[in-house]
Formats: sequence, C-alpha cells, structure tokens
Amino acid sequence: MTVATEKITKAKPFVKWAGGKGQLIDEIDGRLPKKEIEAGKIDTYIEPFVGGGAVFFYIAQNYPQFRRFYLFDINRDVVNCYNTVKKNLNRLISALKELESKFLSLSDARRQQMYYQMRSAFNEDREPAKLIFLNKTCFNGLYRVNKSNEFNVPFGDYKKPTICNEQNLKAASRLLKKANIECRDFEACNEYLGEDSFVYFDPPYRPLSATASFTSYSKDRFSEEEQIRLSEFCRHVDGKDAKFLLSNSDPKNEDPNDHFFEDHYAGFTIERVKAVRAINCKASDRGQINELIITNYQFGGE
Repeated sequence: MTVATEKITKAKPFVKWAGGKGQLIDEIDGRLPKKEIEAGKIDTYIEPFVGGGAVFFYIAQNYPQFRRFYLFDINRDVVNCYNTVKKNLNRLISALKELESKFLSLSDARRQQMYYQMRSAFNEDREPAKLIFLNKTCFNGLYRVNKSNEFNVPFGDYKKPTICNEQNLKAASRLLKKANIECRDFEACNEYLGEDSFVYFDPPYRPLSATASFTSYSKDRFSEEEQIRLSEFCRHVDGKDAKFLLSNSDPKNEDPNDHFFEDHYAGFTIERVKAVRAINCKASDRGQINELIITNYQFGGE
C-alpha cells in the first residue's frame, strides 16, 4: 500500500493534448526567472492557454513560492473538464469507472461502435466524463472540432486504455483547488498582470506547413492575425513589468526564410530547442524538430 501511495504524489495531465509540453518541461524549467521566484518577488502564475496543463502541474508542485494561479482557455469543454475535476471529482470518477468497465468488456468492433456513440452524445451534452473517455480512446489523444464545434476525431483502437486514473485525478484535483479557471480570451489575464506575475503562453501553434491542421482546438481558429495580436499583447505584458515565457513552433523547420517570430518578437530573447514532432498520421514523418522559447528576461532573472 505504501508503494502505491508514493507513486501518486505527483499529479500529471489527465488528458492527452496535441502539443503538450511534457517533453519540454526541462527546457522550460531551465528558463524560468528563478531568482525572482525563489526570492518571493514572483508569486502569481498565469497560463492563458492551459490545454493539457503540463507546465501548470509541474510549477504548482515544484515551486511553492507561487501563491496564486490563474488558468484560462478559450475552449469551454476543457475549462468545464478542469472545473469538474476541481469541484465534482467523485461524481466524475464514478462515471469514468463505469465507462471504462463497459468499454474494456467489449469486442473490438463493439468498442468502436461505443466510441462513435459516445462521440455523438458528447456533441449533444458536452459532459466532461465523455470528453475524458474520448480523449483516452480517440486517435492520438487529439482534441479537434469542426466549424460547427463538433468533436470529430476518429477512433484510436487502443488495446487497453486507462480511462479512469483515479489516483492521478485526485492529485490533480488537489492542485486545481488552488487555481482560478476561466473560459476567456488570453487578453483577459490583463487584470492579474504585475511585477509579481509570471505568464506562460502556449498558444495553438503556427502550422509548420500549409497542410498542418492541428490548431483547431476551438471552433474559432487561431489565425495568423491572432498570432500577431498575441505578440502585441506580449509587449503589453512586458510593459506591465510581468515576466513571460512563450513557446511555439519554429517555422524555419519548413521555411528558413520565415522570419515571423524574429519580426514580431524583436527585442525579446528567442531560443530554439529540440522537440519531437509526435502528431502525424505517418510515423515516418515524426521526428526531431526545433521549437521556440521566447522570454522578455534573461534566464535566472538577471
């Protein structure tokens, strides 16, 4: 019993997420303004595109100096899911256990049938338990909707997916109770900005190519104009004396002459780090690429 308890002391994301930052945690951690954090000068964490929440979970568990957490996302389904884990965990766990038991008892053909039935049902009622079920059983753990806001990811055909990780959900719930979680545009975090704030921006990535299509996390696409608006808001954040770190795809992976980030984030620190491109229908097209980390400070808070 003791061993099992020790294994769940660290919460991790309870949904899989395209572009999730689990693989970049060390790179991000090495670029935090640690001097200000450790001195208690920065104690407010803001994440305007929370998504799978990997960075929030890491920081909330490793930097006790943070006393306030503000999480935002424009995706209402994701925000509802977070708030359900935070406030109505027992009911959620009960629903997930029932779904998991039923799903794992079925033949492959019946599992696929159940998946598409659940997908249709979710598009009607948007229940968080159904969202987690779909996330654990759909192709590549994607969240993607069409222009009508209908979840449209196909079946994933996993042999034994863990649909209800009860211990991790409990650990995540304990952390989320510390956070304010809202469905709002990224600029809404303006009211919490100040010299005591650290903002982590992880927006839907600029597509690496003309055929890339994994930015459809909400019915309102995050367009080039939105990317520019975000860059302008980052200058506003800087003007408020808050620290920010932003991650994004590096367009130079596909086009060495694409200077979007150099142009729009001129004057900030831009670094390229290695990551694995995991979301592609062809395994042969997955591989190591560069991603960008942009900050308005020198690492270490100097």
